[in-house]
Amino acid sequence: MKRIMFVLLVFAAFSALSFGKVIARGDSNTSFGTYTIELSDQPVMLAGEEMKCYLISYEKSPLQVKVLVDKEKRCKNYVVISDELSVMYTCDGKFFGVNKVDGKYKESGLSTCDEKLDRSDYFHQKVIAQGQTQDFDATVLIASYFPELIKE
Repeated sequence: MKRIMFVLLVFAAFSALSFGKVIARGDSNTSFGTYTIELSDQPVMLAGEEMKCYLISYEKSPLQVKVLVDKEKRCKNYVVISDELSVMYTCDGKFFGVNKVDGKYKESGLSTCDEKLDRSDYFHQKVIAQGQTQDFDATVLIASYFPELIKE
């Protein structure tokens, strides 16, 4: 009986650990299909700073997207990195929207490639939301809007 209880306890612990990583699922309303957002166990170093990392995957695309959260004094920068394109979403308390990668991150080797950027959607995403945006809400917005920035 003790063995059975031990095995059930170990199984429950592993199940709880693997289930807790996924924080959101939803439809991107693009050809990429539904998205899954996970919180990475390991923070990522970028520009000499340790940043929280979210991982976004899409049902109908092999694209893996990393969202790094960089907290500054008056705003948060969400650096979005994928094989196809790197951009930055900014929340300064007044609005949340997309920008090209800042000079601070260019020194680390990241830049926005204009050849793969859909300029029309880029300008439509300059302001996505108004007011303060929390990390969870910002990541969900990024998962929904980011695929539109990639030229097909």
